[in-house]
Amino acid sequence: MKYTVIIPSRYGSSRLPAKPLLEIAGRPMIAHVLERAAASAASRVVVATDDARIEAAVKDIGGEAVMTSPDHPSGTDRLQETAKKLGLADDDIVVNVQGDEPQIPAAVIDQVARNLAANVDCGMATLSEPITDVAQFLNPNAVKVVSSVNGRALYFSRAPIPWPRDAFAQNTDSLPGGLRPQRHVGIYAYRVGFLNEYVGWPMHPLEQNECLEQLRALANGVNIHIEEACEEIPAGVDTLDDLERVRTEMGVER
Repeated sequence: MKYTVIIPSRYGSSRLPAKPLLEIAGRPMIAHVLERAAASAASRVVVATDDARIEAAVKDIGGEAVMTSPDHPSGTDRLQETAKKLGLADDDIVVNVQGDEPQIPAAVIDQVARNLAANVDCGMATLSEPITDVAQFLNPNAVKVVSSVNGRALYFSRAPIPWPRDAFAQNTDSLPGGLRPQRHVGIYAYRVGFLNEYVGWPMHPLEQNECLEQLRALANGVNIHIEEACEEIPAGVDTLDDLERVRTEMGVER
């Protein structure tokens, strides 16, 4: 199986400016993400960025960077431009690894690429993890996914799905047995042909209301393969508190 990892990386994060270049264990965050991606079976790992400072940092550590437009409305658009610049064919597979996940296991990168390769009716593949507590189930920042028996996503939502109507009518202090809700994990594999179609579709009302790009694909009839992640995926870095947590954890590791 041959596939390419593309790591979208922006300098202008509203919550944590210059995030890809912030230091963790003596190196910029983007260096750690590159290292994790390089440990996968990917044939090529590329950082897609709109900022020359990130491009320079990637090249300084021997990585490959592609400059993209600063005007993309989403990371998916940046991914499609990069795939086009790399000359990838419609049936090639790319995996989107977020540039703020310095602890992502290489095994899950391989997993999502392998799943897409094995499911030729799907344009995308992604992963999930079990939700084990009520607080996360009710948290709109934790995106939930429900799927079919053959591993196709039925819907993604910030709302708690599936809703245990009868059980929660009695008690909302704990999750009822047998519910087993799933939290969506934001790693994706795409077929390049799908990306080329996706960027031409208008934003769908479902996507607009939930603020979830994958709903544009579902609304346009695209099958999305979903499977539980083979390893636990540590949380990425969105805030200063996240950064300090990761610095502590990776300082111990190294």
